[in-house]
Order: sequence, then C-alpha cells, then structure tokens
Amino acid sequence: MTVENKPSTYTRTFTASSGEPSPLGPSVKATNSELAEHSWNFSVFAPDAELLTLCLFCADTEEPISELPFVGRTGDCWHVQVEGIPDGTLYLLKADGAYAPEQGLTFSNVHYLIDPYAKALNRALVFNERLYASGSHFMLAKAVLSQSSFQWDGVTKPVVPREKTIIYEAHVKGMTALHPEVPIEQRGTYLGMAHPSVVKHLLDLGITTLQLLPVASFMSEPRLEKLHLTNYWGYNPICFMAPEPRYQLVDAVAEFKQLVKAYHQAGIEVILDVVFNHTAEADCYNLSYRGLANRHYYLFENHHDIPDYRSYSNYSGCGNTLNIAHPMTQRLVLDALRYWVTEMQVDGFRFDLAVTLAREHKRFNPYATFLQIVAQDPVLSEVKLIAEPWDVGPYGYQLGQFPANWSELNDKFRDSMRSFWRGDQGVLGEFATRLLGSRDIFQKHHKPACCSVNYLSYHDGFTLHDLVCYQQKHNWLNAEQNRDGHDHNLSVNYGVEGPSSEPTILAKRYLHKRNLVATLFLSQGMIHWLGGDELSQSQQGNNNAYCQDNELSWLHWHLDFHATQFMSFVQQMIKVRQQYSCLQQLSLLDDNYQRHGEKHHVAWFMSDGRLKTEADWVQNHTQYCVFVISSDSTHSHMLVMVNASGEGVHVKLPEGPWHCILDTAQEMGLVSPVATDPVAYEQQANSLSLWISHLA
Repeated sequence: MTVENKPSTYTRTFTASSGEPSPLGPSVKATNSELAEHSWNFSVFAPDAELLTLCLFCADTEEPISELPFVGRTGDCWHVQVEGIPDGTLYLLKADGAYAPEQGLTFSNVHYLIDPYAKALNRALVFNERLYASGSHFMLAKAVLSQSSFQWDGVTKPVVPREKTIIYEAHVKGMTALHPEVPIEQRGTYLGMAHPSVVKHLLDLGITTLQLLPVASFMSEPRLEKLHLTNYWGYNPICFMAPEPRYQLVDAVAEFKQLVKAYHQAGIEVILDVVFNHTAEADCYNLSYRGLANRHYYLFENHHDIPDYRSYSNYSGCGNTLNIAHPMTQRLVLDALRYWVTEMQVDGFRFDLAVTLAREHKRFNPYATFLQIVAQDPVLSEVKLIAEPWDVGPYGYQLGQFPANWSELNDKFRDSMRSFWRGDQGVLGEFATRLLGSRDIFQKHHKPACCSVNYLSYHDGFTLHDLVCYQQKHNWLNAEQNRDGHDHNLSVNYGVEGPSSEPTILAKRYLHKRNLVATLFLSQGMIHWLGGDELSQSQQGNNNAYCQDNELSWLHWHLDFHATQFMSFVQQMIKVRQQYSCLQQLSLLDDNYQRHGEKHHVAWFMSDGRLKTEADWVQNHTQYCVFVISSDSTHSHMLVMVNASGEGVHVKLPEGPWHCILDTAQEMGLVSPVATDPVAYEQQANSLSLWISHLA
C-alpha cells in the first residue's frame, strides 16, 4: 500500500505493508545508509480498538507528514511496516473504537497517543488543557524514530556485592544545577551528572552505587501546572523506556548512556528509581495506555465482583494503579526493565511502591508471577533489586516479605535510629536489633542481612540536617496548606526552629548527626545515603519537596567550616566500614544462610563489665549499650560503646589491648589510633566510640 503525504516540506511517499506482531514497539528492519532512511516495523497492543493509525511528523517542526493505518493484526496486536522513513522522524498513534466508559472503553479518534514502547521523546511532556481538548498533536511530546549507535569502548559493569554496597541517591538536575565546577550549559543534565567533578565527589566519599530518581519520561500533574509548580522528582511516568528529555542537551539516549559509561569507568554502579505502580493518566486523559487498552493496563474497583470501569483502583495514591497481573502489562514492565539493563547498561532498580507489582487479585502475593519471572530471568535476576515494600492499598505494608534476592527499604531502621539518638527511652532493644541487621524481619537461615536497606533520610522526608534543626515540617510552599508530608519525623531542633548560629546549638546538632551517621555505617545491611546529606543540605524544613524545582531542592556546594568538617567525618566513616569486613557482613555462628567464610561472635556487656542478661534488656531507662564483635579466624575484635543518655557512662572495658579509632564526642569524631590498655573509659553523653583489638 502506498500512501501520499499530507502537505509538508516532504514530497515523498511511504510504502506500508502488514509487518510483524513481534517485537512490540518500533523496530528497524532495514536501513538505507546513503539516504539516512529506515524501514520500521510497528507493533502495538490495542485489543479493543477498531482501527489504529500511525501518525508521522517532521523532526524539526513537528508538522504532520502522513497518517498510515495499521494494516496487520495478529490477535490483540496491530502491526505495520513502513519503508523509507527518514532518520529522526517523529510519530504518535491514534486509536479508534467505542466510547463506553461504563465498559472500560475510552477510545477517541481525536486524541493522539504516545506508544508505550517508545524509546525516545523529542521534548518534555507538559500538559495543556486547551490543546488537549482541541485534539492538537502539539499537546504531546512525540516518539523519535532514530537508529543510532553508542561506543561503550569495552567498559563493563562493576558488579558490587550487596553487602558492600553504599548507595548515593541523587536527582539528575538537583545534583548539578548549582555545581560551580560543572559548565553552565551542562548543569542539571545527564552530561552534568557525568562531569568528572561530580564523579570524583562520589569516589572521594567512597560511594559504590549511584541511585537516580526517576529518569523515565514523565509529566507534571495538571494541578501542579495550574499552581505554577512542577513534579520535580518525576514520579508521574508516561513512557517507561524513554529517558526524560528535560535532562538532555541534544540526545537523551546517548547522553544517558554517557552518564552510565562515566560511572562504570570509575567503578560505580548506576541503578534507577522506577515507577510501575501508576501512570500520568490519573486525571482520565488519553495520553497513551488509557487510549489503547484501558481495561487491560489498569485496575478497577469491584462491585459485587463486577469491575466498575468508572472507578480506578488507587493503590498508588496517585489516581490509578497499573494492573501488573495482566500478561501484557507485565510484559511491558519486564521489557522496559530488560531494555534499561541491556541497552542502557544500568545495574539495577529501586521499585517505587513495589507491593503493587506483586498484587494478584488485588492482594499482595510473595509468590506473584512478576516476582517469579524476575527470579528466573537470565538478565533481571543478575541485577540489584530494591523494593519500597509498601503501597497505599489494603494490606500494603509488606516489609520483609519479598524474596531473598531482593533488598527492601527498612523504615524501621530509620525510625529506630532517630528515636534512640533523640533520647527516647524504652527503645534500646529495638535499636540493637536494627543495628545488627533486623533479623526479626529478615530471618536468619533464610535471608542475608543485606536484604535490609538501612537509611537515615530519603528524598521524601527531612534531610539529615533538617532532622536536627526542625521540630515540625514546613511545607507551605507546596500549596497544600502544610497538610502534605509525614508528621512522624522523630526530629529535634535543640531550642531553635530552623537555622542557628549559636555555638552550643550547632555543637549539639552536629554531634547528633555524627551519631546517626556512625550507627548507619556500623549497621548490618545495604547502606543508603541521601545525596546532599554530606553537604549538610537543608530544605528549610520541607519534608515533601516533590514540587520544588528550585534552589530549595538543588544541592548547594559552598560549605562553611562546620559543614566541611562534617563531610570529612562522613568520608572517614565510610572508610571505616570498608576497612572492616565484619561491618559489611556479620556472619554469626547460629546463622546457616552462609556457612562458608568468616564466622563471628557478638557479646553484649553492662557498663560494669558483666555480660548482659535478658533481664537487663527490659530496663526501659537504659540508654546505653556495649558490645564486642570477635572473629576466631582473624583473631580480631571490635568494641562499640553507645550512649544516648544525657550523662556520661563509666564503662569497664573487656580485656584488651584496645585502640580507640572513633569517638563522636570529638568535634571531628575521629581520633588517631593509639595503642592503649585502658581498664575503663568515660563514654560521654550522647556519643559513640569504636575500638579495635588485634590479638596474636
């Protein structure tokens, strides 16, 4: 079939044939290098559509070129192959069919749609109510048809073991928007993130793994647009495989690959925060999935076991929920994951609201098909998998219920560390349990301690610095009357709400931070660090800055004396963790999950030197603990003293010799290792010390 172009700058014709149903999305079948043209096959899942149309547009002006009907259909997939498409041509889809919302059919031949399998978009998608209502194609960003190559130059993936992993969570734009060493034109972009000064910063810290907030293409909610705000974090996806154009200079695909290449060259992994629980169609707009296969891509509420197609299930809290249990939705998600791992060369994923991925018949299933497929997939089973183990649906909190090859964000660790160090009583047992791997949640024999992702702060919540500066959240700039964001912050302000230059207050705040950081890097599990916490980044008490694409969220790189000292402390604590294997993986004698390698003992003591008994653990007023980690094979011992009380504790030390290498009571937190044989030590109020001993 030959189709004449609509009036445009092009005068050629396109030849279309039925094509093939696989693979889904666009794929090149032949190339004319001399003319820079390709033969493209398109396959789209749209089972209820009566007609599907491919709409081509000029790369430069977005002017319509041609509309070609999909002339082939196999089962639920429409397909067409088109010859002679110039490289860089843009495309969208149109789907025609019944409009019967009560039956879940929402077709509209007026609205253009983005292919769910598009690999690149020509620009950021910004919603415009007027253009959408008119059916204008200028409403949507368009998928790019481009066949380009990228030279990896033999760079391979670092493959960092889970127990040695130290994650640094960063936002592509926020990391470099104010970075003084990044060229102005590159700030806030993929190339800015790949700049040598940024890579060096992570290397100097000791980071093993970079975790990026969502980089798959997204759209700000129309509500935010009307408020002149934006979805800065990017948790509102529109296309799962296309890197977000907001962070590109010219070519998002090539520039993202350059980012990955730069970090791999430095030995640092790159993992992505991915959102497969909902889409940007939450306001019932036809942008992609809803206009192609509404009944299949989404979950709906039931009335008397009959789907109510007018009522979308909202387990994400964002207006809709993807139906991962449907084979084609599941295929889309798995294809997207494999694409990022194989084509983009990323090293793993952090799954936002991961419980949604494992819901079958709307209930979480630890043996869900999705989890089983990932476990046996030769590509996905080899990458890092991190679950946010909850969503907002029924029975949505599932910490500890994911398979052993997954790691899970441990909010109980976060809350325990915060509660203990602000001086709460009755939490010592909880604190000790979290410190040594949360084995009540990630059971020994069945899971390693690195299933627990230990963190103090995350992008959603107070920064570490705000945690010691603000008693209450201050989210007024979000235009929700300060109702958004978490109220259970377990924070303290030391007498002044917000910034203070009072030396006594500053000393208490930085001591508090040193204590939190020390316990994080002494803990058993995978370590997560919020980017900017090492810089003493503040968001002025905003604990939900998702819509603040400005200097409130962007990292500030000019540090005062106290912030510089603190960053040095963070670097040294990471070095301590990396130096001692027992801090990375504590393998106790009564845990047979791993029977080979070094085995350890842990002994708990009272301040008078006697072994701690079960009765001692239930004394609610006790706010200190002393324990020794020892190894038979290396004859090395580590002593940790922790005191969260407001008074010093006189501790009788076990038989030495002991070398004190760390005391958070010191301004820098670190002391030079000096060979001593102390009988006792005064552990000052609100502080922690670390000692080592090597016995022949």
